[in-house]
Amino acid sequence: MIRTHLIVAGLSACLFGLAGPSPAQAGDKAPTKFMVYVGTYTSPKKSQGIYRMELDLATGKLSDPKLAGKVVNPSFLALHPTGKFLYAVGEIDTLATKGKKTGGGGVNAFAIDQKTGALKLLNQQSSEGGGPCHVVLDKAGTYAFAANYGGGNACCLPIDADGKLGAATGFVQHKGKKRPLAHSINLDAADRFAVVADAGLDKVFVYRVEDGKLTANDPAHADLKPGAAPRHFAFHPDGKHAYVINESALSITAFDYDAKKGTLTEVQTVSTVPEGWKKGSTAEVVVHPSGKFVYGSNRGHDSIAVFAVDAKTGKLTHVENQGKDIKTPRNFAIDPSGKYCLVANQDSHSVIVFRVNQETGKLEPTDVKVEIDQPVCVRFLAWPR
Repeated sequence: MIRTHLIVAGLSACLFGLAGPSPAQAGDKAPTKFMVYVGTYTSPKKSQGIYRMELDLATGKLSDPKLAGKVVNPSFLALHPTGKFLYAVGEIDTLATKGKKTGGGGVNAFAIDQKTGALKLLNQQSSEGGGPCHVVLDKAGTYAFAANYGGGNACCLPIDADGKLGAATGFVQHKGKKRPLAHSINLDAADRFAVVADAGLDKVFVYRVEDGKLTANDPAHADLKPGAAPRHFAFHPDGKHAYVINESALSITAFDYDAKKGTLTEVQTVSTVPEGWKKGSTAEVVVHPSGKFVYGSNRGHDSIAVFAVDAKTGKLTHVENQGKDIKTPRNFAIDPSGKYCLVANQDSHSVIVFRVNQETGKLEPTDVKVEIDQPVCVRFLAWPR
């Protein structure tokens, strides 16, 4: 039988921006801890790859970070639904494997040590485009999808039973009057559609996936205002709404989402910064697991914007901008329990923890902070296994 998915192409960047459910843990008990994986930009004398630490859900404290696996520029991460494997983009322009160079950056597959959380490299595959910056998996763990910022394209890579990646089976190249910049790719709850936001073309593209092949949906995309630069995208857990954060416009656009047709209809655009503020850019958008709140990160204003969600319309109402100890928040994530928000401060080289007020959505400082060089993305794994 041929398995069919539909995909919506939109945009990207990674602290567990679209947190989603954590990969399964043995048994049905609610976890008391999460293993937190942090993707970074690497350099010879500083960050060496992907780091790991434990988040205690009772206290919000983080253990000291340890190097989990060495790899170049693992800026975005994705966990396999079994919790046995982790996938990371290699945000480079040319991948070199076994002494040979291949066009485009790479996607790396790792096995997770179920006792320590350490990572063992399984293999690498070309992402078929330069500067891969975002990666997600379908819920069955059979495919990885990557967005290439430099290449302005996206690809689909099959995942073998042993966790290794196969060569791309699906590929799509964005084209337009301006340079395409594919920034993120996200799958909906049914894995029937995915979103690839293109910051260069101001569009969120829609693709159909059939047996690992990508073809244009009808309609092929949702358009944003010229110059908006849609970057990252998040579905609401109700399956009826979705949000894209616009990098240059300093705003979030809310959509009605038709899960049967894979169509996005704009209903509202709100600013992520105070009136009159024009500096900087946005990075990540996250929907709280409860669906009651939406969050967006601002670089320049150096804050996380908090919004309440209207349950019927999906529209947003501004609650606050939290900026304590935040500096260039490239990505941030809310743990699957909804209790804590972890912010990756790329330029101040730290990950900090906020407690989420479950009634208002406000972010309450905890003074928990760990130092990691150039953190970009955070993902959560229920722990221990």
